[in-house]
Amino acid sequence: MTALSQIHTKVIKLVELLAKPKKDVNQVVNTFQALYEIVIRDFFEENKSTEQLKEEGLAPRNPDAMAGFLFENAIELPDPSNENFYRQVRRLHTIVTSRDSMHNIPANLEARRRIAFFSNSLFMNMPHAPQVEKMMAFSVLTPYYNEEVLYSKEQLRTENEDGISILYYLQTIYDDEWKNFMERLRREGMAKDDEIWTTRLRDLRLWASYRGQTLARTVRGMMYYYRALKLQAFLDSASEMDIRKGERELGSMRRDGGFEGYNSERSSSSRSLSRASSSVGFLFKGHEYGTALMKYTYVVACQIYGAQKAKKDPHAEEILYLMKQNEALRVAYVDEVSTGRDERDYYSVLVKYDQQLQMEVEIYRVKLPGPLKLGEGKPENQNHALIFTRGDAVQTIDMNQDNYFEEALKMRNLLEEYRHYYGIRKPTILGVREHIFTGSVSSLAWFMSAQETSFVTLGQRVLANPLKVRMHYGHPDVFDRFWFLSRGGISKASRVINISEDIFAGFNCTLRGGNVTHHEYIQVGKGRDVGFNQISMFEAKVASGNGEQVLSRDVYRLGHRLDFFRMLSFFYTTVGFFFNTMMVILTVYAFLWGRLYLALSGVEGSALANSNNNAALGAILNQQFIIQLGLFTALPMIVENSLEHGFLQAIWDFLTMQLQLSSVFYTFSMGTRTHFFGRTILHGGAKYRATGRGFVVQHKSFAENYRLYARSHFIKAIELGLILTVYASHSPVAKDTFVYIAMTISSWFLVISWIMAPFVFNPSGFDWLKTVYDFDDFMNWIWYRGGVFAKAEESWESWWNEEQDHLRTTGLWGKLLEITLDLRFFFFQYGIVYQLGIAADSTSVAVYLLSWIYVLVAFGIYLLISYAREKYGAKEHIYYRLVQFLVIILAILVIIALLKFTAFKFVDLFTSLLAFIPTGWGLLLIAQVFRPFLQSTRLWNSVVSVARLYDIMFGVIVMAPVAFLSWMPGFQSMQTRILFNEAFSRGLRIFQIVTGKKSKGDL
Repeated sequence: MTALSQIHTKVIKLVELLAKPKKDVNQVVNTFQALYEIVIRDFFEENKSTEQLKEEGLAPRNPDAMAGFLFENAIELPDPSNENFYRQVRRLHTIVTSRDSMHNIPANLEARRRIAFFSNSLFMNMPHAPQVEKMMAFSVLTPYYNEEVLYSKEQLRTENEDGISILYYLQTIYDDEWKNFMERLRREGMAKDDEIWTTRLRDLRLWASYRGQTLARTVRGMMYYYRALKLQAFLDSASEMDIRKGERELGSMRRDGGFEGYNSERSSSSRSLSRASSSVGFLFKGHEYGTALMKYTYVVACQIYGAQKAKKDPHAEEILYLMKQNEALRVAYVDEVSTGRDERDYYSVLVKYDQQLQMEVEIYRVKLPGPLKLGEGKPENQNHALIFTRGDAVQTIDMNQDNYFEEALKMRNLLEEYRHYYGIRKPTILGVREHIFTGSVSSLAWFMSAQETSFVTLGQRVLANPLKVRMHYGHPDVFDRFWFLSRGGISKASRVINISEDIFAGFNCTLRGGNVTHHEYIQVGKGRDVGFNQISMFEAKVASGNGEQVLSRDVYRLGHRLDFFRMLSFFYTTVGFFFNTMMVILTVYAFLWGRLYLALSGVEGSALANSNNNAALGAILNQQFIIQLGLFTALPMIVENSLEHGFLQAIWDFLTMQLQLSSVFYTFSMGTRTHFFGRTILHGGAKYRATGRGFVVQHKSFAENYRLYARSHFIKAIELGLILTVYASHSPVAKDTFVYIAMTISSWFLVISWIMAPFVFNPSGFDWLKTVYDFDDFMNWIWYRGGVFAKAEESWESWWNEEQDHLRTTGLWGKLLEITLDLRFFFFQYGIVYQLGIAADSTSVAVYLLSWIYVLVAFGIYLLISYAREKYGAKEHIYYRLVQFLVIILAILVIIALLKFTAFKFVDLFTSLLAFIPTGWGLLLIAQVFRPFLQSTRLWNSVVSVARLYDIMFGVIVMAPVAFLSWMPGFQSMQTRILFNEAFSRGLRIFQIVTGKKSKGDL
């Protein structure tokens, strides 16, 4: 190593001597001699004799030549006019003097990641790229409905309830990029920072839009294909002399400021942000534009663009702006033309922006037989625009995706995969790796990103090879366009059954003998939901879609036609994953209901009398804890992280995730998947849930969380908690605290996760003031009567009616199964009434039948008070209070009589609540099934009133732990730290975002 450093020093000295205007030949000779001496004496491991050096040509054979300096008369320096030689000398000087310093590594984490992936991908196996003129032509297709195109000035400045605007959020999260952006604008002539709201507003809007999940970001990313093809077309035809000549011209233009005139001709936004003024563009000869346009087209299916233009919608103007800036961009939309009084004609229209005419022009207009939207909206949108794509392949890209220039350079290589055999067939779908770009700040986004990353890399790699069951799971995949056009298209659009339209393209491909591969040397950016409610709605959509897949003919046919091993692989990777999740939760239910039956029936007590040790039983029955914790869900993440970042880093990430309560999140997700998958299997009726793609750092109200999770999580958790409580009070095993904890800790973890997760992962979830406001808001929502047109967000009654939609669409078997499942709530009453003191240890069935008198009396009293309130509550209030007084006196007299003349104990009052409240809930659920018969009777109003009281009770039960933790000092800060740990580690001002405390100097 010492010899290498000496050689390096001497080479630098030699290059510096050669680069000087006045060159001293003697010094050059001395340097060469010193280099020679170091190599001969120090570089070799073993010292060599003069004879050995002569044999190897490292010493002159003539002894006289060894007398003086070896290079004394041998060096002739090139003429100073030899520009080529001295340019290479300067390049060599740059290379040998450059240090790989930490300062030279990009400070931006995203830049580092992109450079690292690109450099690594160059060493992966990929086909040789042909010339652009010989490559396969391809198109990109993006479905768009009414999402954001560009953020408006108002959107950027408008503050939420915490005083945080979108721009402030972006400035905080992308602090270094904001500084670079402002520096770039100042360099381009911006005098004052306030100008970003006036003359440079378009630049600001683009900068913000390129960091959100907007159409502008997707279009910019997909147009990198066009720019890459232009560059590659130039390099294909350019000679070395062309490139050298271009370099000289560019150098002189930089010195003379020649770029300024060119830049001034273009709009400032395209100059500073899209980098359209790339210096390489000066070298193009002209044919590159035509070649790139022949090989690439980008079609955005803006379904309602025609209607937006007619209404002067800002979205239409922004889409037109994108067409102006990108000549390869085409927009397809559905045009409705009124032909008569009530008649309309429908057309699929393709438009582009003509740069010469300076206006939007129509390319094609295809008449449709009727309205477009017969099935699901997104696949219908894709299908009508597919005819406007060109080329051999089509890449389907979602509206929340992005692309990178360096990845676009590899598209030629990827398309060559269609010429290679994978197994016995050539591919028909080329699977592409995704990078989730939304996993940067909150722990939730990180959990989701980690889960997705493991699936789109390790998971899909294994599915494609060796399992051969990879389908189409989203939108960076590249389709063989001609193959799919002749075999049913890329999207099935039947309403409800094809709610998860992506995967049906994979089913269709596999059934028709296609071949799906997966390639990891190229990647496309993908945005994911980052808020807890968004993530849950997305998982609900996916779970419902899987429920519909179970009922579809595609899965039925695949089950019949796949061989045994592929069928097992297919099952596990599609519907089986959700089915297994549901089985895990059902196992917990069966275990707890079974233990409750054993305890209340006395079987457990008699079994314990015959056995001295129940610890072994507890250990065996608690094995589901590992599965419930989500550890198995995390295993692919650990493997993938160990491959990408190293084993120790993977373990550290896993432990960090556990400290950030990832197990709570994954356990909650299991509940989401189970509820919606099971409901779809029983009743059908899956529906598309728009999750929204905003920046989520604002607090969600308790009423909103209750609406989303009451039926899927909260009530189920309360049911399991009630079972555990009753079991603890009536089981002889529970008297041994250790055994009880060992047997039920996983179930309690499930209960706590299902109740607390929406609040743990809610920004400012444990802020005392917000908790108080939330409870007031919740009570107002519960009691707000509203009208027929009241929305679910405004009125409890509208929400309650919406929650029963699945019972309206279900069939007879669905209703029978629903009633059968609801009967379980009557078991509480059946088991507990025999434990009451008033039962006097009787085991007669008459005790159970008599207990129903209590239910009927309680309901009768409720009806009486309701009737009195309606009749006397407003005008003759004294009579209403009198009825209440008489009912209370009567209840007290009955309790005294029972205490005096029977074995009734005062504690039986509270114990009986555990029996009769579940019975009332069971009756309520059954009444909902019989709604068509009950709705026309007077009884239905009482059912609605009782249901409202139950939801108030459930709300209070859920709110109690939230209120307690909000009251605890320091808990809010700890929750913020858990939720935004990644931001803290990067030194971001996340507290200011969450609490809304902006500094005065911020824009």
